[in-house]
Amino acid sequence: MAYDNELSGCLFKNDQKGNTKAPWYKGFCEIKGIKYEVAAWIKESKKDGSKFLSLKFTAPDEQREYTPAPAQEDYPAF
Repeated sequence: MAYDNELSGCLFKNDQKGNTKAPWYKGFCEIKGIKYEVAAWIKESKKDGSKFLSLKFTAPDEQREYTPAPAQEDYPAF
C-alpha cells in the first residue's frame, strides 16, 4: 500500500543568509493531488507578545525558482 501524502506536508529550517524577509522555514504540502510550496515566518503577537507561525502557500503556477539568501546563524525559539 502506497503512502498517502494528501493533506500533509513538512517544513524545514531555511537558511536565510542575512535576508530578514526570507522565510524561517520552507517546505511542501499536498492538497487534492497538487504539491504546494509552504513558507513560514516566526512572528510575535502585538496583542499579548505570544509567538506564532505565519504561513504562505504558493500554487505550482505561482512558483518561481528559489534562490537562497545569505545565511543567518540563529533561529528564534517559539
